[in-house]
Amino acid sequence: MIVAGKRDPQQEQEAQAWIETVIGERFPPGVPYEIALRDGIILCKLMNRLAPGIISKINTSGGDYKMMDNLSQFQNACVKYGVADVDLFQTTDLWDQKNIALVTTTIFAIGRTAYRHPEWRGPWLGPRPAEENRREFSEQTLRASEGIIGLQAGTNKGATQAGQNFGASRKIILGK
Repeated sequence: MIVAGKRDPQQEQEAQAWIETVIGERFPPGVPYEIALRDGIILCKLMNRLAPGIISKINTSGGDYKMMDNLSQFQNACVKYGVADVDLFQTTDLWDQKNIALVTTTIFAIGRTAYRHPEWRGPWLGPRPAEENRREFSEQTLRASEGIIGLQAGTNKGATQAGQNFGASRKIILGK
């Protein structure tokens, strides 16, 4: 088993507790976090609790193909719900347990996205995302800044090139 990304057991417990609270069910006892999520059933239930009906049919039986279809439906539901593509894990990350840390990141992204849905009354997971804080400046205010010299790097008083010489001086030899 190859593990890409550093797993954080505390984050996994937080994510698991949040999912259990939202769906109203406990993870199967004695089953590791990544195995409990692997068939996609719990993840699909989570999305249907956050946005009822977003996944029409959850496959609860059938072969591996049906279970992998659950993961695909879950990912599509995440996009519809507003989770950014960059926060989504690939099916193999969970199915083949290649990057469980990314699966946890996706769950936290869903928790953050839930803040943007006023119909969802909680619980939430992770910090509330920042809202856009747009400012409008008058033309006069914008013009006032044009005469100011930016001094982020310090002062420019006394800055001349006097006395600078870099490297060896050039020797010009005449007559050869």
